Amino acid sequence: MKFLVLNGVNLNMLGIREKELYGDRDFKSLERYIKKSAKQAGVKVVTRQSNSEGKLCEYIQKAYKKFDGIVINPGAYTHTSVALLDALKAVNIPTVEVHLTDVDNREDFRKISYVSLYAFKKISGQGFEGYKTAIDELIKKLN
Repeated sequence: MKFLVLNGVNLNMLGIREKELYGDRDFKSLERYIKKSAKQAGVKVVTRQSNSEGKLCEYIQKAYKKFDGIVINPGAYTHTSVALLDALKAVNIPTVEVHLTDVDNREDFRKISYVSLYAFKKISGQGFEGYKTAIDELIKKLN
């Protein structure tokens, strides 16, 4: 199995931004954690990050017929991007939505998720571990 793990806007700023919410581990640490978790689960992963909504859509489109599953943390695009929703629907690849923080218990606007309209599972508030959970959920879904 091969999964695409997408991280969206501002996730490259982990370790710098809002440490009280996101902690002090940086983005490279997150990528290492994701790759280690995937290896332990026996799956291959490709990780990508972009601050551009269009670039994230391109990554999703290029995943068509190349990846078995997608893990996506769109960042703030979660709450605004119909384009990401449409890209996910177009490729029809099983998808898990991940958020480091518990977005449902933050500001009201964060309770809206366009990605959730497609993703079969939403994981939030588990920090880095949410990505491991997402990988495990994709494996279960595909088996």
